[in-house]
Amino acid sequence: MAEKFTSANFEEEVLQSTIPVVVDFYAEWCGPCQIMKPRLLDVAERMGEKAKVVEIDIDREKELAERYRIQSVPTFIIFKNGEQLWRQSGIISTIALLQLLTDYQ
Repeated sequence: MAEKFTSANFEEEVLQSTIPVVVDFYAEWCGPCQIMKPRLLDVAERMGEKAKVVEIDIDREKELAERYRIQSVPTFIIFKNGEQLWRQSGIISTIALLQLLTDYQ
């Protein structure tokens, strides 16, 4: 599924992307984050080249977590062309996430 992203490649791979990018701010110890993993894999497979799904481990990438004011996990942010288009914390359905990505294409 998602590549593990860091502050080193975040600018290029997320903020400069011309397609929608779902960023999953997660933690290994987070139960709801584990529930979301198969859903995100499904979204990534269904969207193919039309969108990206990436993961940011908040414990390893504290700078990015602070920059985006992540207060709970999972938190999802959709970016496109450097702009934050949508944000939600907590579990979201596969269908809802697919619809959002389709809307933002």
